[in-house]
Amino acid sequence: MSSSVSSSLSSCGGSAVVSLPVSRALLYLIVAGVAWGTAGAAASLVYRSSDLGAVALSFWRCAAGLALLSVARPLLRRRRARSAPATKALVSAPAAPAPGGNVPMPEPVRRKALRTAVTGVGLAVFQTAYFAAVSATGLAVATVVTLGAGPVLIALGGRLTLGERLGRGGAVAVTGALAGLGVLFAGGGGSSVDPRGVGFALVSAAGYSAMTLLTRRWGRGGGEDASAGAVGAFAVTAVCLLPFAVAEGLLPHTADPVGVLLLLAYIAAVPTALAYALYFAGAAVVRSATVSVIMLLEPVSAAALAVVLLGEPLTAATLAGTLLMLASVTGLALTEVRGGPARG
Repeated sequence: MSSSVSSSLSSCGGSAVVSLPVSRALLYLIVAGVAWGTAGAAASLVYRSSDLGAVALSFWRCAAGLALLSVARPLLRRRRARSAPATKALVSAPAAPAPGGNVPMPEPVRRKALRTAVTGVGLAVFQTAYFAAVSATGLAVATVVTLGAGPVLIALGGRLTLGERLGRGGAVAVTGALAGLGVLFAGGGGSSVDPRGVGFALVSAAGYSAMTLLTRRWGRGGGEDASAGAVGAFAVTAVCLLPFAVAEGLLPHTADPVGVLLLLAYIAAVPTALAYALYFAGAAVVRSATVSVIMLLEPVSAAALAVVLLGEPLTAATLAGTLLMLASVTGLALTEVRGGPARG
């Protein structure tokens, strides 16, 4: 998961250098969004068939995803080198001088290391809290609250820490998202919404938001392959989570070990390694506001799986809160399309 952390990870490594047709980039993003939406459903099935906890599940996702990304990156680089010889010459050319006459310098190693470490820690917090929210309150509510509150917290944090103006559209979107949260809490008297799970989801959104705001403050790095930042961040996350996963129980107890292993393999391969790789390629071509709207496929697909596959109840409060939060995220994206955040 999710669109949120992936934007931070892609910033961690800089922008891609190989051109990709926009139509293919949009397809990559659509597949990534739908794939991310399945991560929580797979986690729910793991919880149902084993005693694996949220921290251990998050560790295995990052560790196995790290291994797959590490194997896939060299293969993808060789394939891009063969399919884009003209681009290769462009990439190997010296950097163009800046307006002041200076050649842009690569990002210092110390800052890259700090960026990777902070991104990895933020990823550990946001991903583990998300899986805990799925366990406590169900897939649909956990996903909507995490992905709905994240952009709102970033908008508010950008106003307070970076001087970015919300604007009228942004203020309306933030208000709508808060109203959606209120509706979800108000409907928590039933079994479909657990305030404790909503709290975990808010912690998840806060972890992602802090990570993204720090990335914005530091700015983007040099021309390094974006997936390199992802590999580093996943490595930091796995190291951070390992001692807590061992304390929680690293290996699950289950009557269906093959089924649990297949689910863990799916989580690592499809909504982690594959989805992040597709996102990095697509997000380097498509404007960020468009990416934000396309990534709404994640909570939509998660909610559909929660109802159809997992049998979670779809109450009026859950539906109303979900629609309010999704509309708010869409509003923030449209605000960016019309002019983007301003300083003030």
